[in-house]
Amino acid sequence: MGFWEQLASNLVFGILLGSVYGLATMGLSLIFGVLRIVNVGHGAFLMIGAYAAFWLFTLFGLSPIASIFMALAVGLALGFITFYSVIKRLIGAPELSTLLATFGIGLFIEELAKLVWGPDYRGYSWDTPYISLGISAISFSKIYALLASIVIAFLLFMWFKKTKLGMAVRAVVEDKEGAMVCGIDVTRIYALSFALGIALTVASGVLITLFVPVGINPYMGGEYTLKAFVIAVLGGLTSPWGAFYAGFIFGLLENGSYTLLGLIPDVEPFSLTRFIAFTTLLIILLIKPTGLLGGEEM
Repeated sequence: MGFWEQLASNLVFGILLGSVYGLATMGLSLIFGVLRIVNVGHGAFLMIGAYAAFWLFTLFGLSPIASIFMALAVGLALGFITFYSVIKRLIGAPELSTLLATFGIGLFIEELAKLVWGPDYRGYSWDTPYISLGISAISFSKIYALLASIVIAFLLFMWFKKTKLGMAVRAVVEDKEGAMVCGIDVTRIYALSFALGIALTVASGVLITLFVPVGINPYMGGEYTLKAFVIAVLGGLTSPWGAFYAGFIFGLLENGSYTLLGLIPDVEPFSLTRFIAFTTLLIILLIKPTGLLGGEEM
C-alpha cells in the first residue's frame, strides 16, 4: 500500500475512532458544565464499560452493540451512587477537594476491579463482515461504533432541547439561583447530570473495545483520561457538543500523524503520535483559547 492510500486509510480509521473519543468526552464535559467538577476518575468508569462488553459477550454471547443498553443502565446507577455518596457533599467545595475526591474514586474502582476480576489482560473476538472502501477494508463493528456514537449524541441533544428535564438542566447551568426560584430541584438536576455523564463514559468504554478488543484490564483508563481532557479543552470545556466534534479532530490528528511519522527513519511512530496530536491541539488553543465553540454551553 502506497503512502497516500495508507494515509487515507488511517484518516478513515481516525474518524471512526474519533466518534468514540467524542462520546467519551461528552460525559466529562457534561459533568464539568453542570457541576463545575473535573472528574479525574473518568478513565475508571470507561474501564467498567470495557469489562461490561467483555463479560456480556463471553458469558452470554451478547454483542457489544447490544451491551450498550446495559452499560448505560450500569453507568446511570454508578453515577447516582457516586453522587449521593461522595459528590453531593463536595458541591461548592474548593477545586482541589473535588479533584482529590474523583481521583480517589477512580483509584477505588480500579483496585476493586483488580480484586474482582484480577490484573490479567483480557479480550474477546467479535467477528463481523468487512466493507471495502477501495483504500482499505473496514470492519462493520467499527461502523457500528460510529453510528452508535452519533445516535447517542443526537438523542442526548434532543433530550436537552425538547424535554422538561433537559431544559431544567440548561436552566441550572444558565442561572442556578433563578432555577431554584422557579421551583427546580437543583440537587436533583446535579445528580441526574452526573449520572448521565458517567453513563456516557461507561457506554463509550463498550465502544472502545470494538477498536481495541484486547488489553482490557483494571488500569486501562488512564490513557483515555488524558485524551478526554485534551479533547474537552479543545471543544470548549463546558460544551458536550464541542467535545463530540473535537473527538473527530483528535482522531484524525492521532491517526494521520502516525502515517507521517512512519516516514522518519529510526523513529517509532506510535510513541510520537500523542506528542504530535497534543502539540497541534496546543497550537489551536493558542489561536482560539476558548475552544471550538468558544466556551458555549448547553
